[in-house]
Amino acid sequence: QVELVESGGGLVQSGGSLRLSCGASGSIFSISIMGWYRQAPGKQRELVATITSGGATAYADSVKIRSTVSRDYAKNTVHLQMNNLTPEDTAVYYCYTNLVPQPGRPHYNYWGRGTQVTVSS
Repeated sequence: QVELVESGGGLVQSGGSLRLSCGASGSIFSISIMGWYRQAPGKQRELVATITSGGATAYADSVKIRSTVSRDYAKNTVHLQMNNLTPEDTAVYYCYTNLVPQPGRPHYNYWGRGTQVTVSS
């Protein structure tokens, strides 16, 4: 079993910054991708940013120039630094990983429970 635990959400003023963190624990052999998705009320879950085991990153266009995703490979953690936040960034942010739990097993997707980010205008 794999568990993802997020931290760092909360209430932020427009123009402010936040740093989300997520740690993966449990049965982990290798992690391919870690990252963040978000879901705003009434909308579908969307990609925010991901980072591969090789360090390649991907960002949503809406956050690209004001966000940085990073990993601590030794600690199986992923961080998301977002700056210049706007009310449109208000959503539940979910940690995501794609990993191999044990040698010889296939890749699986896992999700955290989510952390609320609210940006006030």
